[in-house]
Amino acid sequence: MLMTEWNWDDALAVRYEEGREEGREEGREEGREEVLMETARKMKEMGDSAEKIHLVTGVSKELIEEL
Repeated sequence: MLMTEWNWDDALAVRYEEGREEGREEGREEGREEVLMETARKMKEMGDSAEKIHLVTGVSKELIEEL
């Protein structure tokens, strides 16, 4: 059996870094969604169909109609 000494400082440091990484990933995901919505908006302005916009961006047809 492996015996290790528990260290609160190390545990908190690890949790802090995990939280930072989760925040970064959430930020990247929000950024991707913003880019897709902006692309969908521009495609709609150019006269592309909702079906084509949906296929290219993955944005739901309902959201496309709201743009």
